[in-house]
Amino acid sequence: MSQFALLGSRRFAPFFWTQALAAFNDNAFRYALVTLAVFKMGLSDQQAALYTNLAPALFILPFFLFSASAGQLAEKLEKTRIIRYVKLFEIAAMALAAYGFISHHLSLLLIVLLMMGLHSTVFGPIKYAILPQALKPAELVGGNGLVEMGTQIAILLGMIAGSTLMLVAGWGSHFSAVLTIGVAIIGYLISRAIPTAPATAPDLAFNWNPFTETMRVLRITRDDRAVFNAVLGISWFWFFGVVLTAQLPLYTRINLGGDGTVNTLVLTLFSIGTGVGSLMCEKLSGKRVEIGLVPLGAFGLTAFGIDLFLARPGVAMVRGMDWLAFLHAAGSWRIVFDLTLIGVFAGFYVVPLFAFVQSRTPKDRLSRVIAGNNILNALFIVAGSCFGLVLERLGWSAAHIFLSAAVLNVLVAAYIFTLVPEFLMRFITWVLVNVLYRIRVDGMRHVPEEGPALLVCNHVSFMDPLILMASLRRPARFVMYYKIFNVPLLHFVFKTAKAIPIAGQKEDPAILQQAFEEVDAALARGELVCIFPEGGLTKDGDMAPFRPGVEKILARRPVPVVPMALRGLWGSVWSRRDSMLRRARLPRRFRARVELVVDEPRAAEQVNAASLEARVQALRGDLA
Repeated sequence: MSQFALLGSRRFAPFFWTQALAAFNDNAFRYALVTLAVFKMGLSDQQAALYTNLAPALFILPFFLFSASAGQLAEKLEKTRIIRYVKLFEIAAMALAAYGFISHHLSLLLIVLLMMGLHSTVFGPIKYAILPQALKPAELVGGNGLVEMGTQIAILLGMIAGSTLMLVAGWGSHFSAVLTIGVAIIGYLISRAIPTAPATAPDLAFNWNPFTETMRVLRITRDDRAVFNAVLGISWFWFFGVVLTAQLPLYTRINLGGDGTVNTLVLTLFSIGTGVGSLMCEKLSGKRVEIGLVPLGAFGLTAFGIDLFLARPGVAMVRGMDWLAFLHAAGSWRIVFDLTLIGVFAGFYVVPLFAFVQSRTPKDRLSRVIAGNNILNALFIVAGSCFGLVLERLGWSAAHIFLSAAVLNVLVAAYIFTLVPEFLMRFITWVLVNVLYRIRVDGMRHVPEEGPALLVCNHVSFMDPLILMASLRRPARFVMYYKIFNVPLLHFVFKTAKAIPIAGQKEDPAILQQAFEEVDAALARGELVCIFPEGGLTKDGDMAPFRPGVEKILARRPVPVVPMALRGLWGSVWSRRDSMLRRARLPRRFRARVELVVDEPRAAEQVNAASLEARVQALRGDLA
């Protein structure tokens, strides 16, 4: 099912539109306020600069103060009820804003801006914590992609609508007031259709001290190293985005020689690119939480950020071009291409990170982890603003600030991937498998989403564990022959994936015994373990008899058993169809079509080695 089908589902669509309208209204109000202060009130440059710099600070302040408390609310109370109260608060805030717009009362509008920051602070933990409750695991990446796409488009439309309506002669303030109140009311009405999302920690003791709770939330966020580094990756994305978007107006005017319409075009390209990249994540990841896309996204941000600098590093020869004249100017399509692909790779980068945090965090603390994420996001946003401001004061041009952010991005990304090798491991796996094979998976719903299970599969090629890693939605511990485990390059992948090396009794009884101990410990912790009971790769395409090791595992730890079969790998890259001496294992079939078939789980007491062998043989059929 396509991710777009979610837009017709009541468990997703009302939330999607509520979130999109909230993002629209936030930006419509903010840009109407800035436009009013800068263009309609006759303020001096110094006074206008005060308001334009004060506005982002006021909006972000509640994220520092109240994100932790908002995370507690989202876990202790039913989420849709909170959403409705938040939307009523938004209506009240926009009613005050309407008076501020019409009376040109900037101080009141800044108070409303602070209120909207509080509105976003409370809504933030709910926004991402509600998705795992509403969606199936296979829908999580697609749902996040739709939310990210919708948010980007809503932000863009809100910016355009807010600034455009405020500039209407004589009626701009009235139009802006009607727009923001109307959108807030529509958002509230739609929010009433969001299905119930029960509290995940109803017995949580609420801590009323926002400062001590902030410290506790940050400690909770740091508990899981991989999740915390994903949060740091998301926060870095905001740093990079703030540096980029803050410089775009100056870059548009000085480097591109464009007017306000070109600035709108530039923002549109970036937003559309991010939306497209977010939607592509589901297709590229095969509906799994595929963090292998994150290094790809980081590489793309750097590569096209550098090319954006190289495309137009100096001052434009012509000034004041509108968007159509800009598109006809020499070299402009390269800039269009770079800006769009920066957005696309931003989608590749941030959507899997959000899905990773949602899938790896226990549901009873997810809202607080999202709150911790929002606190760190706010800190990085402030840091990004200061970074751009300092470089500007030092005399750096907007293009050179782009270049510095692009170079810094690859350094920060490399540091994060060093801290959590799983990101790089998944990237290598994703690239290898998608370059070498075309995989179709049938029956993945049979793999339990939680709890221990033993996966058993036939063994055709050296790439079998990588193919399964790239196909399973949950991490699994693979038991593999120790010589394959030690293959150069792949050793890093297998070690990072916590594969379990095994040897024959005659080869190394110590390795064999250690393997059984690790398998039992992994199952005891509720993990998935995958074994290849044939004990080695097939040499003739036929399945070898299953060894009794599977019975030994189940006798010690009776867990559900999931039979699986790989089809179409015989004769593909790294199978043993051809002698190494005669063909050096060169592939007979590159980009082979491969199938993974997954059967229903079976109780441990209902299976043995022979019955499992027969079932896997039946699943495999005649297609080796």
